[in-house]
Amino acid sequence: MSTDTLPAKEAAAPAAPSPGGRNTLRHKRRRNALRTLAFMSPWLIGFGVFFAYPLVSTLYFSFMKYDGLNPPEWRGVGNWTYAFTEFPQFWPALRNTLWLGVVMVACRVLFGLGVGMLITKIKTGAGVFRTLFYLPYLAPPVAATLAFVFLLNPGTGPVNSLLEAVGIPAPSWFNDADWSKPALTVLAVWGVGDLMVIFMAALLDVPKEQYEAAELDGASPWQRFRFITLPNISPIVLFAVVTGVIGAMQYYTQPIVAAKVASGKMGGSGEVFVPGYPDDSTLTLPQLVYNLGFSQFNYGAACVVALVLFAFSMAFTALLMRRRGGLIGSGD
Repeated sequence: MSTDTLPAKEAAAPAAPSPGGRNTLRHKRRRNALRTLAFMSPWLIGFGVFFAYPLVSTLYFSFMKYDGLNPPEWRGVGNWTYAFTEFPQFWPALRNTLWLGVVMVACRVLFGLGVGMLITKIKTGAGVFRTLFYLPYLAPPVAATLAFVFLLNPGTGPVNSLLEAVGIPAPSWFNDADWSKPALTVLAVWGVGDLMVIFMAALLDVPKEQYEAAELDGASPWQRFRFITLPNISPIVLFAVVTGVIGAMQYYTQPIVAAKVASGKMGGSGEVFVPGYPDDSTLTLPQLVYNLGFSQFNYGAACVVALVLFAFSMAFTALLMRRRGGLIGSGD
């Protein structure tokens, strides 16, 4: 049979690649992989040095008895047992951190979104209001906390004086275990300028045609917000919630400064300050890590608390990112 009578598929079948061609293709793939690895090397080095190595070291030292001076000794789960069952401040610190991660973050996101929506609706003087709401965010955390402690002072603070003048019972704020975390939340909401700017940018990107069509269909303001605004800005809301939760899990400066000033113990020379005043209500896990590691030189227990903090941060982030838009739904 001649080749002219072969089927078209058999006649057009490609020839098998030669060994030299396979080697050239393999060499090209290897070269592309090395080029990709070279471009990724700055990130890989940073990830290994600043994340992977510290995480593995923290896990290693959590099973060791180590004070920073003597060589580490194997302790097994002793540090974990001590942190969970014998150290009395662990559970109050965990509850406070979770409370701040839920309540404080929710208040900041809602208030930031509300202020952003309000300023985008203002026709005159929007720049002035935008500046006034953003300026508190620029205040240094220590200075802002000091100012709030004096403003909310139960005896001489102007806030309680105004409340008493209108007949409202004045709380003790940072001197009361029931009001210390709400006072920290008020401080956090006061500096919500960063979220306000982010939400304003997202709100201005929502297509106006969708609002106009909804108004023609007779949609109420709530319906326009629920079915137009929220689905369009859901990625920004997710970003604000995730970064807020991570920030709350690292909340250290404001509660410890407020506790020191409210208690009158600034921790000067020769004075030992135990964080958490009043009654461990302002104690957070980052403070516990510092207190265990650098005050009590119990690095093993400090590593345990740090790993618990890392686990909760990862769990919250995974929960919020499980669906697009986090807890508010995907908007699909």
